Amino acid sequence: MEKNYTQLSIREIQGDSVESTYGGESILTTGVVTGILRRGFFLQTPNVEWDEVGSDGVFVFSPEWNAEVGVALEVQGEVVNYLKHETAKPVTQIHLEQVRPLPASSSSGIPLAVRPIVLTRKFLNRDNLSLADLLNSLEGMLVSIKAGQTFISPSNPFGDYVLALDSPDVDRSVLRSENRGVLTDHENHLRWFPGFRITNYNHAQRLNVGATLQGDIVGPLNYRVDSYQIVQSGPISVDPAFVSLSKSTLQSSPGSLTIMTLNCFNLDPHIEAEEKVMNPRQDIDDDWGEGRFHTLAQAIALQANTPDIVALQEIQDNDGAELTDVVDASRTYELLIRTVEELSGLAYAWVDVNPELGADGGQPGGNIRNAYLYNPKRVKIIPEKTKACGRDNPAFEGSRKPLLVVFEELSSHKQLACINVHLASKRHQNSIFAPLNPGVDEKLAVRVAQASHVADELELLRQQKLNYYVTGDFNDTEHSETLKTLIGNHSANLVMSLPEEERYDYNHRGKLQVLMHGVIPIDRQDNADYEIIHGNELIGVTPGEESDKPSDHAYVIAKLKL
Repeated sequence: MEKNYTQLSIREIQGDSVESTYGGESILTTGVVTGILRRGFFLQTPNVEWDEVGSDGVFVFSPEWNAEVGVALEVQGEVVNYLKHETAKPVTQIHLEQVRPLPASSSSGIPLAVRPIVLTRKFLNRDNLSLADLLNSLEGMLVSIKAGQTFISPSNPFGDYVLALDSPDVDRSVLRSENRGVLTDHENHLRWFPGFRITNYNHAQRLNVGATLQGDIVGPLNYRVDSYQIVQSGPISVDPAFVSLSKSTLQSSPGSLTIMTLNCFNLDPHIEAEEKVMNPRQDIDDDWGEGRFHTLAQAIALQANTPDIVALQEIQDNDGAELTDVVDASRTYELLIRTVEELSGLAYAWVDVNPELGADGGQPGGNIRNAYLYNPKRVKIIPEKTKACGRDNPAFEGSRKPLLVVFEELSSHKQLACINVHLASKRHQNSIFAPLNPGVDEKLAVRVAQASHVADELELLRQQKLNYYVTGDFNDTEHSETLKTLIGNHSANLVMSLPEEERYDYNHRGKLQVLMHGVIPIDRQDNADYEIIHGNELIGVTPGEESDKPSDHAYVIAKLKL
């Protein structure tokens, strides 16, 4: 039986709301191809004025048929409201069933041209329309960003780029770093910045924060990874930026301790076997062969001046992401220690508490944990006081346990209790474009509960008259409820001693923010120095290749007078 198709315009298919009312219906429509993806193409109605209400562009899912940009087509297919996951925004698509090329000027008057809408700061900041509604009304349509804008996120393996709209002047509505990066606005911490994705990695450049766009970006506005991006298929013209890795000014000295905080980005010494991991595409890596051990060793020895203590996060067991009974991470530490020793002559010792098998979250099979390296010529540990905190606390179920170790500085015999944390991830936070509960962070309450437990541990330390330092990856910023809960009335965050434009160690889609902190007793602030060793979070990787970055964070170091 021949299927009946309802003839509709793309605007009718898209509708005026997030989700099309024609989902599941078989339709026929016409338009001009404006962009190509691996599994389909974008189709747009030409010569129609955009009216802020509905989109005149749509994605046509057609993995078995290749379109050509600029060609007019008549397409037939089923309208689908595609949902990537349960909290995502539905995306209207046409699943192609039949296609027919139209002549350059068909009987319906379709020319082979579509004029892009230029995205500017003024255009995006409208009083009468929310950003979510504005971008939804442009979904699938041809848009452009003019030359002169600043790249505020480093290039990643997927060819994603993020820009601040700086042309003709630098955007002063947000706080900027020395490298022209954008710091998180705490009043609008989920602010969206426009960006694009280069689908052909041969055209995708390795770029650092601060590079400048020299030619226009033009392509359809696509909704993916819970945000909006322009699809850019051709090469781009860029004025690159040089970013150097900074070096700490803090040096170890008697009567004080220097403590570095280092997120090791799932470090392990093993090349995983394909048959032993959950996801071969994501779970197999060669941290040694890619030079990550050497780069982390350089950070410790050369950038941080071989600190007395190194607080490590994201250390994996000896066989990495393999799904085995192994939880011991001794080979991971030994390889890192040996590499540091080759650079500096210093042989660190290490201490951790093995997690229970599969109990601490992170990459499946990795048995992620926190740990310390320490210089045995400068400090010793008090073994009976070492513990993994929170093992019986529901807030830490399936999450990394804070590692408490008491160190004694050998020249003064004074003690310092260090708590190394890696609180619950922000990965599950809803997009600001989610139709329900936009921007809601489901793990915030968990992090607050975890912070409350650490605050209880600090109260016990105060009762013992022990000086303390809490550091690690808090997965929350300095003004968050998480940090307020931990600090309370008795502690202080050393991040707040830095100039506001220096408070960042992480770059999330172009927003610089601080997720590592240094918490000390409030009456010890005059005895502490604090630095963030910048560079790592500003330097890009080569799109299409495995990331060779040793960490996705900057490095942090404190010097505490005991």
